[in-house]
Amino acid sequence: MSIDIEHILLEILQLPKYKEQISLQISENGEGAEGKLLELNHKEKDFNKFAFDLPYTNSVMANLGMYRSRLMKMSSKTCYSYHRDPTKRIHIPLITNDKCFFVIDDEVSYYPADGSHYLVDTTKKHTFVNASREDRIHIVGCTNEVV
Repeated sequence: MSIDIEHILLEILQLPKYKEQISLQISENGEGAEGKLLELNHKEKDFNKFAFDLPYTNSVMANLGMYRSRLMKMSSKTCYSYHRDPTKRIHIPLITNDKCFFVIDDEVSYYPADGSHYLVDTTKKHTFVNASREDRIHIVGCTNEVV
């Protein structure tokens, strides 16, 4: 499946301003899932209702079987803590460069913004590093797919 990155970038221009992430899928009662779910009485699968009218972007997420999807911006010269997630994630890189990379079980991977989506086994210990001078933007969503 080839994804039209430019189409998504045009659609997300209508989103409200956000600092690091914004939920693209919410729960039935309208709650977002931008951070940890420990404070909410929901599971990741509960976040499956589209939060915004983004016809193309929503169709891509639906076709890929994504839930709890978020638009995630990572500032330049930052990284995440080394951690594990409860489910695997699909990443759709929108804006990135070769100085942005994952480290998963001590293996380094780079995912270009070339219209591809990537199934990432984030149940393994991992981190992400933006060692560039530009922001990196991905759509990230949970999936039940097998790596």
